[in-house]
Order: sequence, then structure tokens, then C-alpha cells
Amino acid sequence: MRKKLEDHPNFTGYLFAILATAIWSGNFVIARGLSDDISPISLAFWRWVVATVVFFPLAIKPLWKQRKEIRKHLPYLCITGLLGVTIFNTMLYYAGKTTTAINLSLLSITFPIFIILISRAVFKETIGWKKTTGIAMVAFGVIFMITKGNLRTLLGLTFQVGDLWMIGGAFIFAVYSILLRKKPAELNIWSFQLATFLLGLLFLSPIYAWDYFQSPDVEYTTTTYLSIGYVGVFASLAAFVLWNKSILNIGPSEAGMVYYTLPIFSGALAYFILDEPIGWLHIMSAGFIFTGILIANAKRKKQT
Repeated sequence: MRKKLEDHPNFTGYLFAILATAIWSGNFVIARGLSDDISPISLAFWRWVVATVVFFPLAIKPLWKQRKEIRKHLPYLCITGLLGVTIFNTMLYYAGKTTTAINLSLLSITFPIFIILISRAVFKETIGWKKTTGIAMVAFGVIFMITKGNLRTLLGLTFQVGDLWMIGGAFIFAVYSILLRKKPAELNIWSFQLATFLLGLLFLSPIYAWDYFQSPDVEYTTTTYLSIGYVGVFASLAAFVLWNKSILNIGPSEAGMVYYTLPIFSGALAYFILDEPIGWLHIMSAGFIFTGILIANAKRKKQT
């Protein structure tokens, strides 16, 4: 009996990656909006506090049952928590304060490229002509979108400190995504995720304490609370669980290619929230991006 489409691991893997990317597109919009109201470290800290508080009652039972496995794999969990929770998002928030939106959009596409290159160097994954062609088409589609069809804009870009933060954050998240393929099989996704949340928040706490006494007082408004709630519940908890399950189903390279759709989701949010128009430029860019993803992730047909 044939499996239903939704039961196929590849289908669910790509679906989870798309959903996570769509949620993260909202995170970028909110992060830029709060850049002048709250420090990057404070935003990252409260983001993970909310995520941990919401996730704790759902995952504490499997975490307690697997406490022996948690202790056994504590070094691995510390590294993934440090990279995925403590460092990655804090670097992105720092980048948003000190660089332009066009630079952030351009540099965000380095994340899947880092995944493919690191996978090649560490795991000896081959980069065939399909994946190379797909990467080129996706990169062209994203660049075509953010430059509004005028590629000469790239010649006038100047890099700031925030650009280095963004490149570093993209590299960190690429390493984190690759490490997920080494997740111990005996750890289920619930205990693993809560353990990394707790450890990452533990590492971030002393940094937040230092930042608290160094930064000016924050005036929390309704918008601030709602924004922190979104990045805590959706961009942190829901998106990370979806992304991790995607990595386990289809691998970091394939999931990384889906991340290229981030500008499309951001454009859609801008259309509905900011009333920014969607024209032929966006449609052409979306065509290049999706075609490139399909080509890069195409599998060879096995011969019997």
C-alpha cells in the first residue's frame, strides 16, 4: 500500500524547513524594529526565557526520563546550546544594530553555502553540477531581489562591523545545523531541545547580567512585550523544533537550501503589514529561488 504524501520523510522534512523559515522571516522584521529600544543581549536573553518557560512543562517529563542520557552526552549538548541559543541569535541582533538592511539580506544567503562547504570538508559530501547550478540560481534570485534588478548596486556596498557579525552568525548557525546530524539517537527531540534551551540560557545569563548594568534602562511597552512573545514562542521554540526535525529528516544541506526562501516570506510580510507592493521583480526572483532549490536538491534516479 502506497504511503500518503504527508507520511514521506522528505515531504515532512521540507515542510518543516519551510515553516521554520517563514517564522524566522517575522523574527527579522521584529528584531529590526526593536533595535533602538532594547539591547541585543537583552532581546536574546528574554527571547530564550520565554521559549524555555513555554516549552518546560511540555518537555520536562521526557527530559527527566532521559537524565542519564543527558549526562552522558552533556559535552555535545553544551556545544549545541552554546552555538544555537547563546551565540547565534545574539550575533544577529548585534548585526541588526550596526548595518544596513540590504547588507543583512545579502549576507544571510551565506548560511546555506557555509553548510554545503562545511559538509564537503568534514563529511566529504560531493558537490555535483546540480547543486552548484542550484546554488548559483538561488543566489542570483536573492541578489536580484535585494538589488531591485540593478546588480550595479553591489559595487556600491560598503561593509560595516554589523556585516562581520552577520557573517559570523551565519557560520555559527551552519555549524549548529551540521552538528544536529550527530544528535545521539537515544535522545528524543523534546529532551534534546529543552536541554539545549536550558544550557544556552545558562551560558547567556552572566552575559545578560553584565549587559543589564551597562545598558540604559529599557522602557517596555505593549509592542515590546508582544514582540518578545513572538520571538520567544514562535521564532525560538516552534521554529527551532521544526528546523531540527527537518535536519533529521532531509539533512542540513537540503534544509539549508530551503532557507533561501527567507526573502520571499519577508516580502510577503512587508506586503500585508507594511503595504509594500509585490511586482514582477519579486515574481522573477521567486522563480529563480524555487527553481534553484529544486535543482540543487534533485536526486539521481537509482537504476535496478
